Amino acid sequence: MKDLFKPEDIERKVILILRILHESEVPLGARVIARRMSERNVQLSERTVRYHLKIMDERGLTRLVGRRDGRVITEHGLNEISDARVQDKIGLSISRIDILSFKTTFDVKKKRGLVPVNISFFPQKQFNDAMKVMKPVFQKKLAVSSRVAVAAAGNTLGDIVVPPGKVGLATICSIVINGVLLKHGIPIDSKFGGILQMRKGEILRFVELIHYAGSSLDPSEIFIRGKMTSVNQVVTDGEGKILANFREIPALSRSLIDKVIDDFAKAGIHGVLSIGSIGHPVCQTHVDVNKIGMILIGGLNPVAAAYEEGFDVDNKAMSTVMEYDKLKDIEKM
Repeated sequence: MKDLFKPEDIERKVILILRILHESEVPLGARVIARRMSERNVQLSERTVRYHLKIMDERGLTRLVGRRDGRVITEHGLNEISDARVQDKIGLSISRIDILSFKTTFDVKKKRGLVPVNISFFPQKQFNDAMKVMKPVFQKKLAVSSRVAVAAAGNTLGDIVVPPGKVGLATICSIVINGVLLKHGIPIDSKFGGILQMRKGEILRFVELIHYAGSSLDPSEIFIRGKMTSVNQVVTDGEGKILANFREIPALSRSLIDKVIDDFAKAGIHGVLSIGSIGHPVCQTHVDVNKIGMILIGGLNPVAAAYEEGFDVDNKAMSTVMEYDKLKDIEKM
């Protein structure tokens, strides 16, 4: 007889629910959880999710908040995520890239549509001073775009709620390049995020890298927390290390790429740092046969600069999508 309820399958779904709750700043109900699971290619009905939540409450992994079915993760639930099976941790980063690429609807010619964003939370009292540090980074075009969105506590950026005592900052993520190219029929292979060394204002080589397929966290968050960047030094001296990403595209798509890149520039998106030649290394990085290497600027470079200066920041890279016209040029804020 076929085993309809395999223990390992149930465990995987429980871990996914816990991760979804952990990523949220507010309690979530079964309907929202089911929708977010669907985004990760796990199909469960609202009723089934509610059943799992009841069992998870009994195990002490989650806790009911309020009169309805809103749940939050408990400390025991956080420990469960930490101890989750290794194979369930691998590749979450690349999956998130694929999801946000698919959700991107940005039209570079009309300058409208959904764009993927990173969300960063700053203490309310520090935000204005942090902005003074970040603005020069945008001015030097060391971010994907100079357009940002700001929200006070209790308000939302995309579907992310800003927690109490914080100010939220949304910056455009380099995945916008993936999404737009995908809509143009150009497949793009996201290889890794890394630390890119710059010398005399020019890109030189990657000195650190983390492959997306082997990481459950966004590499940029890891590099920022590890204080491995020197974005402010690049702003002032043209020397230092910034966040960047490496992609590969089919060689046959090169002519189409050049046209799309021009449209990006007109739309105020300057995320492409370099495009190589067929099969040739880019910034001393190997490129597969019949592929072209492409280096994209990291969307969190301004936030990295603030962190370098000692500002507290909690990043949620590759968080959500927002309408492009909801973001404003940082110079006008």
